[in-house]
Amino acid sequence: MPNPRLNPVILLAPAGEGFVAYDPAADLLHTLNPVAALLADLCDGSRSARDLEELVAPLLPQNAGGAVESWLAQAMASGLLVADVPDYSPRARVRMELRHALFAARRLADTGPAEALYRKAQAAVAADPADWDSWHGLGKIAQLLGRREEACAAYRRYLDGHPEDGEAAQILVALDDAPPPPRASDQAVRRIYSRFAAGYEARMRGELKYAGPERLWAEVEAVIGERTGLRMVDLGCGSGLIGACARARAAELTGIDLSPEMIALARARGLYDRLEIAEITAWLGAGGGAFDLILCCDSLIYFGDLTPVMRGAASRLAPGGVFAVSMEVGAHAPFRLSPETGRYSHHPDHLRAAAAAAGLAVMALAEDFLRLEYGQEVTGMYAVLGR
Repeated sequence: MPNPRLNPVILLAPAGEGFVAYDPAADLLHTLNPVAALLADLCDGSRSARDLEELVAPLLPQNAGGAVESWLAQAMASGLLVADVPDYSPRARVRMELRHALFAARRLADTGPAEALYRKAQAAVAADPADWDSWHGLGKIAQLLGRREEACAAYRRYLDGHPEDGEAAQILVALDDAPPPPRASDQAVRRIYSRFAAGYEARMRGELKYAGPERLWAEVEAVIGERTGLRMVDLGCGSGLIGACARARAAELTGIDLSPEMIALARARGLYDRLEIAEITAWLGAGGGAFDLILCCDSLIYFGDLTPVMRGAASRLAPGGVFAVSMEVGAHAPFRLSPETGRYSHHPDHLRAAAAAAGLAVMALAEDFLRLEYGQEVTGMYAVLGR
């Protein structure tokens, strides 16, 4: 084995009782115990595997023969260690600097490393101002660190090169404290989920512990009792997570989503009788049949004023039908466009007022865990409405 060295793009940082090593090129996170972290730090290309084993032997159990060599081989295979320093292009190095800073801003409780990495990345991006994508990364890091003016400036530079990016424009509106639009643009929503779809369920269920579908369905069951054979529509169906909860009670299940990529995931699930690519309020307003149950799970985070959605849903409810919704609950009335996420949160009073304006009564309303956001719990609002 050639003398190993720590991959120069790796960010090694303390975390809990051990360390984490983040590889921005592969977007991989390695968890290391203190001995493994020491080994990684000692791998500077000047020491052989035997040298390294002798150095850490006093820290290992007596029966740990071959453990160091085995770990080194695994670390080489995963890219944590390398034999030769890769020759990265200048732009690739800048983007790795940005990923390091973004990782630190998201994952480390101590903002000191993130600030230092951010300043380093900031200088690197400024040296190549035509690298538009790097301005986006810089804006995201500044946003996470609470540097709103710097985040706005970076997002504006990015939008100079990518004026079509509705998602970045939405975030800029939130950061700028400008009056929020009634809802996120179709362009913004499509862009978000074109990037998000590939790892959607792994991220939502694994990293973010998303519990919205099951929690909303529990509220629905408490209202509808034992009813079955229902005609249902799932607005903003995504990959079909709440559809999986609802299917057994449905005579017919339709799914609506603005993102073609998410519709493809829902189709692969095989739960829906019909799937359509459409915007929620436009689809509701186009007319058609009535439904016994209209579901809208965590899709109203892209709407400010809920009144148009409530009126559209009320117009499509069959006699005795119910409309079940979940969203992020917020302390600001009537609603707020978050500068941290670019999503809307809603005050319960606004939900009640919008429902009343549409001729709907609140049959059930609860607040409970929705998911995690950067390790913090996000509270959801779960409501079931009827005529």
